[in-house]
Amino acid sequence: MEAADRVDFVLDGTPVEVAGSGSLLDALREDLGVRSAKDGCSPQGQCGCCTVWVDGHPRVSCVTPVQRVRGRAVTTVDGVPDAAGWARTFCDAGASQCGFCTPGIIARAAALAPDRRTADAARQAMLAHLCRCTGWQPIVDAIVRGPSPGGTAGPATSERAARRAAIEGGVDQLVGPEVALGRGGFADDIAPADALVALRRTSGDWVVGETLAEARALSGKVQGRRTTAPVRWPIEAPAGEWERTLRTTWVEPAYLEPDASWCVPGGQPASSLGNGGAFGGKVGSPLGAVARRLADEHGRPVRVLATREDVVRFGPKRPPLAAGIAANGVGAIRVARTAGIGDVIAGLAPDWIVEEVDVAGPPTSTAIRGAGWAELTILRASLQPGPEFHAGGPGGGSAVASVDESGIRVTVRCGAPLDEAVLRSYCTGAAHMAFGWVTSEALSVDESGSPQDLTIRSFGVVRAVDTPPIAIAVEPSDDEPVNGSDAVFAAVATAVWAHHGFAQRWPVTA
Repeated sequence: MEAADRVDFVLDGTPVEVAGSGSLLDALREDLGVRSAKDGCSPQGQCGCCTVWVDGHPRVSCVTPVQRVRGRAVTTVDGVPDAAGWARTFCDAGASQCGFCTPGIIARAAALAPDRRTADAARQAMLAHLCRCTGWQPIVDAIVRGPSPGGTAGPATSERAARRAAIEGGVDQLVGPEVALGRGGFADDIAPADALVALRRTSGDWVVGETLAEARALSGKVQGRRTTAPVRWPIEAPAGEWERTLRTTWVEPAYLEPDASWCVPGGQPASSLGNGGAFGGKVGSPLGAVARRLADEHGRPVRVLATREDVVRFGPKRPPLAAGIAANGVGAIRVARTAGIGDVIAGLAPDWIVEEVDVAGPPTSTAIRGAGWAELTILRASLQPGPEFHAGGPGGGSAVASVDESGIRVTVRCGAPLDEAVLRSYCTGAAHMAFGWVTSEALSVDESGSPQDLTIRSFGVVRAVDTPPIAIAVEPSDDEPVNGSDAVFAAVATAVWAHHGFAQRWPVTA
């Protein structure tokens, strides 16, 4: 390769040289083995997970051509001053759960001058980022606090913190400052350097290349776009005289790390779950089986990656439904045909009428957070007089929530807290997700059932600047710890729905 086709720059204080094509993120991850910069939107420039500094200024590296950093200084979170102190603060504040988005967020936060680390400035800075886990408030709190003096990015903080995270997230999860720096063990971060790369064509079949660039060329990847097509509510409400009626549409789980796996020939494929549960969206991910098959076929390790567009087209969604509930608490639900959904609803409400309806659309799954259970619980809770609404969770926890112009207030009871920072983080995240579900989250799907919104910003996830204050009170208890955030999810959704006058369609702003 000619010198003109090479780009030299300084990476975290060390001179490097890379191929002159592709994005800065490609150069960092594929050529230089940097794993702290994450690929969350593949590349749409919309999630902020790949944020680094270029000459001291935050830049989204996935849409920065590597040619533009020739002769410049690139700083990843690994080279950010006080990175360890920032990581400790984020951990202590509960501002990092899976840890996929936080390396970019810390890079952005560390670029703020100390006198600009206000709550308002932090929310504005987060306009370049998405976080699905924490509900923003812990992140804002961490940025306002600033880096912890003498902070260390060591191992997990405690067994109690990890236990609470597993109870709330549904899978084993690392907790600690290292996680905030993106070192939680995501599948694509630990793949062998010599692995082939597999991507999916739009048609659904897989192609394999020596490099990510080659695989992209073979797959014919077309950048996803945001549509102007309207949201549809595909199911009509059941006939009857109802106290409340609710119709929902398709909702994207919107986890930040796209599915990924890798496998060596004859080996056990890496889990797509990485360091989080993805709200149930990856439970049935096929990528592990694909990685095993392709590794055996090629006799070499193979990385299998889903693009953001893949996640939208092929990943499972919450089943749309339409339901009515009478004043006596009995009702009827019409729901998109989904394996097991009838059993979920019948197990909770055997006296309800449940009708599964064939609907053209993306895959749906009962594994998505509270699918069926949450809607039924919310409908029942909506009959309470308010302004406080109580909901019990399937794991035994309970929550009471209220919403007014001043924000969202929640009291949660879920046994021994174990680690209040972790518990508050999960409950705040659940409140944020519930608020978005009722008010703004939706996926546009055309009449043929094809998703039209293919960018991560088009899902309606509520931004930090638009998130109301969320206050979480934890009731002390010495009881056995149980999940609390699912109950928070249902209680807050009910309170937000009440605040919007029990509008018959979610999201209420669509």
